Amino acid sequence: QVQLVESGGGLVRPGGSLRLSCAASGFTLSPYGMSWVRQAPGKGLEWVSDINSDGRSTMYADAVKGRFTISTDNAKNTLYLQMNSLKSEDTAVYFCAKLGAAGAYDHWGQGTQVTVSS
Repeated sequence: QVQLVESGGGLVRPGGSLRLSCAASGFTLSPYGMSWVRQAPGKGLEWVSDINSDGRSTMYADAVKGRFTISTDNAKNTLYLQMNSLKSEDTAVYFCAKLGAAGAYDHWGQGTQVTVSS
Protein backbone atom coordinates (compact mmCIF):
# COMPACT_ATOMS: atom_id res chain seq x y z
CA GLN A 1 0.00 0.00 0.00
CA VAL A 2 1.48 3.29 -1.14
CA GLN A 3 1.70 5.96 1.57
CA LEU A 4 3.23 9.43 1.67
CA VAL A 5 3.53 11.09 5.07
CA GLU A 6 4.68 14.70 5.32
CA SER A 7 6.22 16.28 8.40
CA GLY A 8 8.30 19.30 9.38
CA GLY A 9 5.78 22.08 9.03
CA GLY A 10 5.20 24.70 11.68
CA LEU A 11 5.22 28.37 12.55
CA VAL A 12 8.28 30.35 11.50
CA ARG A 13 9.12 34.04 11.29
CA PRO A 14 9.77 35.75 7.97
CA GLY A 15 13.31 35.06 6.87
CA GLY A 16 13.41 31.76 8.71
CA SER A 17 13.86 28.22 7.45
CA LEU A 18 12.07 24.91 7.59
CA ARG A 19 12.75 21.48 6.13
CA LEU A 20 9.77 19.41 5.09
CA SER A 21 10.01 15.64 4.84
CA CYS A 22 7.84 13.19 2.92
CA ALA A 23 8.36 9.60 4.01
CA ALA A 24 7.35 7.12 1.34
CA SER A 25 6.26 3.54 1.96
CA GLY A 26 4.85 0.81 -0.22
CA PHE A 27 7.08 1.79 -3.14
CA THR A 28 10.65 2.92 -3.83
CA LEU A 29 11.13 6.60 -4.60
CA SER A 30 13.94 6.28 -7.10
CA PRO A 31 12.03 5.16 -10.22
CA TYR A 32 9.47 7.94 -9.88
CA GLY A 33 9.32 11.66 -10.21
CA MET A 34 8.06 13.47 -7.14
CA SER A 35 6.64 16.91 -6.52
CA TRP A 36 5.80 19.38 -3.80
CA VAL A 37 2.52 21.25 -4.21
CA ARG A 38 1.03 23.81 -1.84
CA GLN A 39 -2.34 25.35 -1.13
CA ALA A 40 -2.57 28.74 0.50
CA PRO A 41 -5.67 29.68 2.51
CA GLY A 42 -8.60 30.28 0.20
CA LYS A 43 -6.60 29.48 -2.94
CA GLY A 44 -6.13 26.58 -5.30
CA LEU A 45 -3.25 24.16 -5.58
CA GLU A 46 0.07 25.66 -6.63
CA TRP A 47 2.94 23.55 -7.95
CA VAL A 48 6.18 24.28 -6.06
CA SER A 49 8.90 21.91 -7.22
CA ASP A 50 9.70 18.67 -9.07
CA ILE A 51 12.52 16.18 -8.88
CA ASN A 52 12.90 13.61 -11.61
CA SER A 53 13.18 9.86 -11.22
CA ASP A 54 16.98 9.74 -10.93
CA GLY A 55 17.15 12.80 -8.69
CA ARG A 56 19.44 14.67 -11.04
CA SER A 57 16.95 17.15 -12.46
CA THR A 58 14.93 19.61 -10.43
CA MET A 59 12.50 22.37 -11.28
CA TYR A 60 11.04 25.20 -9.21
CA ALA A 61 8.22 27.66 -9.44
CA ASP A 62 9.45 31.21 -9.95
CA ALA A 63 8.01 32.18 -6.57
CA VAL A 64 10.41 29.85 -4.72
CA LYS A 65 13.41 29.63 -7.04
CA GLY A 66 16.65 30.36 -5.22
CA ARG A 67 15.03 29.86 -1.80
CA PHE A 68 13.74 26.26 -1.84
CA THR A 69 15.64 23.07 -2.58
CA ILE A 70 14.06 19.70 -3.35
CA SER A 71 16.01 16.49 -2.73
CA THR A 72 15.65 12.80 -2.02
CA ASP A 73 17.43 10.34 0.27
CA ASN A 74 17.02 6.93 -1.31
CA ALA A 75 18.40 5.14 1.75
CA LYS A 76 15.59 6.66 3.83
CA ASN A 77 13.08 6.59 0.95
CA THR A 78 12.25 10.18 1.81
CA LEU A 79 11.65 13.35 -0.18
CA TYR A 80 12.66 16.72 1.27
CA LEU A 81 11.97 20.38 0.71
CA GLN A 82 14.44 22.77 2.29
CA MET A 83 12.81 26.18 2.55
CA ASN A 84 14.94 29.23 3.31
CA SER A 85 14.23 32.96 3.42
CA LEU A 86 10.57 32.22 4.05
CA LYS A 87 7.99 34.89 3.30
CA SER A 88 4.44 35.37 4.52
CA GLU A 89 3.21 34.40 1.06
CA ASP A 90 4.76 30.94 1.56
CA THR A 91 2.07 30.21 4.16
CA ALA A 92 0.20 27.15 2.92
CA VAL A 93 -0.44 23.48 3.38
CA TYR A 94 2.37 21.65 1.62
CA PHE A 95 1.72 18.30 -0.04
CA CYS A 96 4.10 15.80 -1.58
CA ALA A 97 2.84 13.91 -4.59
CA LYS A 98 4.05 10.94 -6.63
CA LEU A 99 4.02 11.09 -10.43
CA GLY A 100 2.45 8.05 -12.00
CA ALA A 101 3.24 6.37 -15.30
CA ALA A 102 0.71 8.51 -17.14
CA GLY A 103 2.41 11.71 -16.00
CA ALA A 104 -0.30 12.61 -13.53
CA TYR A 105 -0.11 12.51 -9.75
CA ASP A 106 -1.37 9.16 -8.50
CA HIS A 107 -0.69 9.46 -4.77
CA TRP A 108 -0.69 12.38 -2.36
CA GLY A 109 0.31 12.89 1.23
CA GLN A 110 -2.01 14.37 3.83
CA GLY A 111 -0.18 17.71 3.89
CA THR A 112 1.75 19.69 6.48
CA GLN A 113 0.94 23.27 7.49
CA VAL A 114 3.57 25.96 7.09
CA THR A 115 2.79 29.35 8.60
CA VAL A 116 5.16 32.27 8.11
CA SER A 117 4.29 35.10 10.46
CA SER A 118 5.92 37.54 12.83
